[in-house]
Amino acid sequence: MMLKARMLPLYFSAANERERGEFSRQLETLKAMYSDVATFLEPICVGEPAPAADGVVFPQLIGAAFSESERLKAYNLPMVVLTSRFGTVEMWDWEIVTFLREKGINIFSPYSIELAKVVLRSVAVKSAMGKRAKFLMLQDSPGEGMQAYIFKRFYWWEDECTRRLQNAFGVDLVYASYREVNDRARTITDQHARTVSADWDIEQDGLSETAYLSAVKLYIAIKERIDSLGGVAGVGANCLNESFHSDTTPCLAWNMLFEHEDVIFACEGDTLTMLSTFILYHSLKVPVMMTNLYPFLVGMAALAHEKIDKFPDVEDPDQHALGVHCGYFGFAPRSFCSRWVMRPKALEIVSDNASVIDCEFPRGPVTLAKIYPDLRRFSIIEAQIEDYVRYPGSDCRNGALIRYQDGHRVMDSLCSHHALIVQGNQKPALLQMAKVFGFEANVI
Repeated sequence: MMLKARMLPLYFSAANERERGEFSRQLETLKAMYSDVATFLEPICVGEPAPAADGVVFPQLIGAAFSESERLKAYNLPMVVLTSRFGTVEMWDWEIVTFLREKGINIFSPYSIELAKVVLRSVAVKSAMGKRAKFLMLQDSPGEGMQAYIFKRFYWWEDECTRRLQNAFGVDLVYASYREVNDRARTITDQHARTVSADWDIEQDGLSETAYLSAVKLYIAIKERIDSLGGVAGVGANCLNESFHSDTTPCLAWNMLFEHEDVIFACEGDTLTMLSTFILYHSLKVPVMMTNLYPFLVGMAALAHEKIDKFPDVEDPDQHALGVHCGYFGFAPRSFCSRWVMRPKALEIVSDNASVIDCEFPRGPVTLAKIYPDLRRFSIIEAQIEDYVRYPGSDCRNGALIRYQDGHRVMDSLCSHHALIVQGNQKPALLQMAKVFGFEANVI
């Protein structure tokens, strides 16, 4: 999915001939450096009517900016300062940037190329969502099903949540029947499934051919639905709570749709996670995945759910959590992972024929991030994957041991058991992204 920000270069009428020459040369530099994330429109003078654009770019700033703040503010667009020959902000522009921020202008001054690309990609993502980016959710009975006593508690089932998502971001949430997609999958022949998946090269361990082909058939059926709708940017299913509709799970389907179509994914019908994943992945272009977060501070409530006797022995348990989903670390596309293998299912809630992905992110820095249900706040938790822990026969057969700095504050700030894990220390990038979307960042 090639999202590019349409950036409008602005120049000042007060610029002299030398400054206009510098402006033109710098604009050509920016076009070469940022062609993968932005399209640069024809420049206009400050005060002229603007064509349709996603943001403004300043290849050059001069002192005239101090007297043009009202005209700049009238454009009502995010503004990016890229004035150095290295494609970043010039130090001499910090005073102008500070002045314009005081005037209420959302202006960015990236000090690295990667941060500039995060800003430009975020601008493009926000624009794409406002043009009714389409998300497909497969479900029939929200909150009802195999574990209704759990699922009925989730905000993402509420009509209010759907309305908020659509009104706040302009996205188009399309709901379709999970049962019908699975009925279609069961009509697909084994031979057709073998043909479709002939070149997939999926690593498997202990999985029967029947179970594997069932997963392929569900992919085919979901892809047919996506193709019939057209323009689908994200897909999910109420896969656990409505598992009685299916003899498999959609994990393999999510992987292949991402690899082949760049369609992002969400488990368990969680539209807030789908929205968060879409924004995070397309803004940062780094690996991101969802898991259940089980802080050690939760104690027996977490242990009992995962069917394990105790948490791993660590020196500072209050600052640790397990990341576990569907018996393993959770689902992520194989291109994101240091280890990725398809196995027989772990959870009792799904069919005996179902499959699951056992995968790992590299050990090291990660960032936990999530949009709050109010769609105004965004959590940023700096963390580390220290190791992976295994409890054979449990619902935590390979979970991530995650460490953060302030476990009690994390407990007070979490808005969902579904946590998104972003690879690397992404705090600086996430703060820029949050500013583009107008989120209040809650940094822990």
